[in-house]
Amino acid sequence: MVQLTDDCFAFDGGLIPVETALERVQARLAAVTGVETVPLDAALGRTLAEPVVAGMDVPPHDNSAVDGWAVYVDDIAGEGETRLPVGGRVAAGERLARPQRRGETIRIFTGAPMPAGPDGSPGPDTVFMQEDCRVDGETVVFPAGIRRGANRRFAGEDVKTGATILRAGRRLGPPDIGLAASVGLTALPVRTALRVAVFSTGDEVREPGDARGPAAIYDSNRYTLKGLLRSLGCVVTDLGILPDDREAIRAALVEAAAGHDALITSGGVSTGEEDHVRAAVESEGRLDAWRLAIKPGRPVALGVVRGTAFLGLPGNPVAVVVTFLHVARPVLLTLAGTAVHAPQRFPVTAAFGYRKKPGRREYVRVRLEPVPGGMPVAHRVGNEGAGILSSLVAADGLVELADDTLGVSEGDTAAYLPFSEVMR
Repeated sequence: MVQLTDDCFAFDGGLIPVETALERVQARLAAVTGVETVPLDAALGRTLAEPVVAGMDVPPHDNSAVDGWAVYVDDIAGEGETRLPVGGRVAAGERLARPQRRGETIRIFTGAPMPAGPDGSPGPDTVFMQEDCRVDGETVVFPAGIRRGANRRFAGEDVKTGATILRAGRRLGPPDIGLAASVGLTALPVRTALRVAVFSTGDEVREPGDARGPAAIYDSNRYTLKGLLRSLGCVVTDLGILPDDREAIRAALVEAAAGHDALITSGGVSTGEEDHVRAAVESEGRLDAWRLAIKPGRPVALGVVRGTAFLGLPGNPVAVVVTFLHVARPVLLTLAGTAVHAPQRFPVTAAFGYRKKPGRREYVRVRLEPVPGGMPVAHRVGNEGAGILSSLVAADGLVELADDTLGVSEGDTAAYLPFSEVMR
């Protein structure tokens, strides 16, 4: 485990725009995970540690893209029909035993190598689809008008030898695994999974299923965070619920820091006399509270406990999700060695009005209504309170209102951020 410096999150005070915060993360943090080589079947969802360079062309030879008939296009008349004798047959995985002569056609199947030409000359250059032709005894009748090179795949058309086909930092999806297999690889170097410990604090917090007194609440944030972390490929350790006791919290943090790459919690980092997380973190490292210009949300506590990153998120359930997506997620991806890309926003028509103060980015929970042939319409979902977790369940994503705007009016075009862009 690579240890972080205590001041890796230290910056000047004041409200920080979201983009500025992310730029600072990228500039001051590096991957803390190791590297291991795993079989292709175990690489899905892992982060590639080194670039992958192709050692061969894909496809390795010119081949047919369809079931049909290989011809020299110059043998096909410009008008009317052309009749050519059948000179042979070649299937995928085979090669024609001889060159294809001019003035004949060869029956060819999808993926089969294109025949060679006589005496080292270029071979047939075009393939007719079988449904476009008519077989008549030992000959085939071809229509006019086909384009030279139709239905023919070229060697290296997909991948060229020496090309970088996958870049380091990429989180591997099914097509990536398939591409690696297509150049003959059986294993890939990947980052070890980021190990993250999650805990909640509070004498009022209860585990779901346990008895709950009249002044207690069930712990939802810890379960939300565990799901969000696992969606990033993290290995999660659930430390459960810690009491409002500074020494108990300090001891739990120290023990977790020794075997994890990051620690994350929600709530308990403000200045209240029952908020012991802040004091516990500062007794074993450093805590820097970032005041992000974002709503829902409030200061996000970033710090280090004995060389391990600490992320303290707000206590309100919606604020937890929003600040995780915009702050914790890029921090954790950077620590994991995964490339961080800005999520795509999409234009939608707002079906609501919303006023805000300038100088702060705000997110409105919305449900999207598709419009045939037009721009989707975003409908505001339920109560906008930062504690209304059910509103996130009902929403498809967030409408993002920029720092310098005063809001949005019904009918305006707005920037829509689907959850699918940031919850993966």
